[in-house]
Amino acid sequence: MIRNILLSIGALLIVVGGAVGINKGINHEPSTKNISQNEESGTIDNLSDLTKDTEVSTSSGGTSSSGTYLSQSDLQEMAGQKYADGEVPLGDDKYTTTSAKMGYAYVCNPLKGGGGAQTDGDWIHGSTWNYLNKITVDGKISWSQAFINITKTTTSRNIESNGLPTTHTTGIYPVSSSDDAYQIDRNPNTIKEQDLSYSLPKNPVYSNTPTCIGGEVGIMISGVPLFNSFDAEMRDAPAHEVQDSCDGHPQESGQYHYHGPSSCFGKAKTTELIGYAYDGFPITGSYVDDNNYLTSEDLDVCHGITSDVYVDGVLTKTYHYVMTVDFPYSIACYRGSEVYQVPHTQSTNNTNTLSNTSTPPQQSSSSTPPQEAITACSGKSTGSSCSFTTPNGSVSGYCQTPPGSSLACVPS
Repeated sequence: MIRNILLSIGALLIVVGGAVGINKGINHEPSTKNISQNEESGTIDNLSDLTKDTEVSTSSGGTSSSGTYLSQSDLQEMAGQKYADGEVPLGDDKYTTTSAKMGYAYVCNPLKGGGGAQTDGDWIHGSTWNYLNKITVDGKISWSQAFINITKTTTSRNIESNGLPTTHTTGIYPVSSSDDAYQIDRNPNTIKEQDLSYSLPKNPVYSNTPTCIGGEVGIMISGVPLFNSFDAEMRDAPAHEVQDSCDGHPQESGQYHYHGPSSCFGKAKTTELIGYAYDGFPITGSYVDDNNYLTSEDLDVCHGITSDVYVDGVLTKTYHYVMTVDFPYSIACYRGSEVYQVPHTQSTNNTNTLSNTSTPPQQSSSSTPPQEAITACSGKSTGSSCSFTTPNGSVSGYCQTPPGSSLACVPS
């Protein structure tokens, strides 16, 4: 997204001047290879250390959260088995571009660019689909070179990854013509190593004003990016696209990613950190207890709640996003006051690159926005709509913070 902003600024300156199984049951026991977290508080060198529910005292954890705090007993009362039969609502075109809305994703720049599944699978039934009946791409490929490294400073959480899953295998891509998935989704892309680096707010601050999301919304502790809930046609991606048995697949640049919860994270609890959103807040599972889960209707407009989560080994009262089996699955908008701007994604061989599913590839620029763009966002917050007049006409967009600049109006 950082390149998205920079290209927009550049434009602004011009204006101014195999067989598929159904729930195959492949055993994907999480491996703990190549996961490291060298932090001020100590070294974490396997996945269980990243997510373990050790008995520790509750602390603020350095996050600033708002909203109603929900205790474990509150969550137990809320949780249930609403979608135990696998039938969930379809989320096609359920997005807004002006403000956050319950049950919808608040998307900054929805662009329909083709691609995705060629036809609907028989697990789609009009306005619903069944995740228990959906087929998966065949294969079980391990990636010995996969890694994720997490370090902290006083203000940032820095994450590096090559985008390959450290905790599970993947399917075989491109999808083979002999694979049943080929009849639905002929994904021609090959999984490739990436060069991913993120600097997220370590102490995220909750905002009462949600901001819109881009194509990529978070990074999971498996080292795999989390994309929003849509395919390139703004359809419900987990429903229409055929992923592998861990619910991942590659896009044009070879970047393997998820659009929703991965079955290979198991029964991830609401206290269990399984990823970070780009505003720094945790992403957790939806499991509470006794096969009872939270669903979207239990969450706020951005698909999150404030409750206890293990962050850096400490049970922390914090806002967090919850991965659910129903749309919009994960982050529907951002609650953090500061959002990391995702750079243009590149595979290590620099071929056929694509930034994300919502925005096209962009070119970099070192330009800064004109004063008119900065003035247009004076007194506004990130994500607010804005407009201003130039000698060559009017410009409309959203308030963003480009590198080396204050908040400015960036063309949509």
